[in-house]
Amino acid sequence: MGHRLSKIYTRTGDSGTTGLGDGSRVAKDDLRIEALGDVDELNSSIGILRSHIALSSIEDKAVWDKSLSLIQHWLFDLGGEVCIPNFNLVQPVSIEFLENDIDRMNEALPMLKDFILPSGTLACSFTHQARAVCRRAERRLMAVHNRDQNIQAPSLQLLNRLSDWLFVASRTLQRAEGGSEVLWQKNINETI
Repeated sequence: MGHRLSKIYTRTGDSGTTGLGDGSRVAKDDLRIEALGDVDELNSSIGILRSHIALSSIEDKAVWDKSLSLIQHWLFDLGGEVCIPNFNLVQPVSIEFLENDIDRMNEALPMLKDFILPSGTLACSFTHQARAVCRRAERRLMAVHNRDQNIQAPSLQLLNRLSDWLFVASRTLQRAEGGSEVLWQKNINETI
């Protein structure tokens, strides 16, 4: 891959199409390209979260960074799968890791009795934002799968499990920065 990215602009997309990894060309607003964009945005959101944690007072920064680094690599693999139809990169071990980590984090969290708002400390808020982008990416990837039937099960599972992981991580990070959860108030209009 030494010289592969030596020229950034190619002008091949000026007519409104873009190339997939298999050499085919599709419209820039194709569902597959939309899914790629959402996965890329999700990966960028995870990068922002990593940067915040690195600069924060959160303990166990190395543990968080390792998990978030793995997630970014898996998302890059997922992008490769979306870009190259019928190509397999995402492995079940990623889903197993996320499930085990969810269970580990959940052990230290109180049971939820109410909905929580996507708010709180910076780490919590960045994590909720990434979770919302993850859900959008999952919906878009499912649309590609429903149309083309060539998205592998581990890829669909990865985004589903990752959104769960991000929810539990938001709760854990809220506590790590000394915050408490912001609960949804059912009858908020009565307090106005």
